Amino acid sequence: MISLIRSEIYKIRKQSKTLYALAAILIIEGFVIVSAYYQGTGIIDLLLANLKDSFEFKGNLLNGNLIIYLILNSLWFHIPLILMIIISGFLTSEYKDRTLETVMLQPVSKLNFILSKYFVSIVFTLLIVLLLAVSTFLASYWIFGRGDLVVYLDGLNFFESEEAFYRLIYAFISGANSMIFFSAVSLTLAVILKDATKTWIVSAIFLICSNMLLKIDFQNKFLNELFFFKLIDSWQYFFYYKIPYSTIYFKNLILFGYSLITMIIGIIIFKRRDIQL
Repeated sequence: MISLIRSEIYKIRKQSKTLYALAAILIIEGFVIVSAYYQGTGIIDLLLANLKDSFEFKGNLLNGNLIIYLILNSLWFHIPLILMIIISGFLTSEYKDRTLETVMLQPVSKLNFILSKYFVSIVFTLLIVLLLAVSTFLASYWIFGRGDLVVYLDGLNFFESEEAFYRLIYAFISGANSMIFFSAVSLTLAVILKDATKTWIVSAIFLICSNMLLKIDFQNKFLNELFFFKLIDSWQYFFYYKIPYSTIYFKNLILFGYSLITMIIGIIIFKRRDIQL
């Protein structure tokens, strides 16, 4: 098992797709920072236009904490989409390059092989989120400095700089769980579909539908509270004035359960399927 994990890590390091993924994430981050640098003041003025008639604001509200929050919103679509494309390739590339059949000719069990894929996909996901968080904090604070955070979430919420810093860190940690779920789904889809293009299309459709269904009130307790597409926004709850910790813990726990179920489904299908390319 350890040898398989080392082998998977080696493959990731050597694949050009990994570098493209890292570059794409940094480009998205850079685009948000550049846009905020040139247009951020206008956005803030528009957001607070009505309040400025009644309140006096001191300090620069266009600061690193706001930029980090804006980049956090890439967790809705951009980052999970990149992760799903790259991680599904961990397996679809084996089918395409016809290396899977060669590996299975070795004294390697199917269970250990697919488990190593899921394990490395989780580690890769966490590293990507860590890279995004560290680079975002460093770049945002260096360019824009620190300051109070203003967020529009069921009304305007203001957080002092130090409090905003911890809320942003917790949001990245919670968001990592959502990214793990999408990564698990993409690898399971790769097990089912085997073809890279089909897997990418279905993964993108799954991600789009999940974000659309998140906004719908189904008038049903199970669908509104327990189904997976209502659990992917737990990181956003850290920006309510009073953090609903019980809701965040519940959502993350149930979503992690969905990730495990998704992985189990993929493992069962992979074990039962003959390796025919």
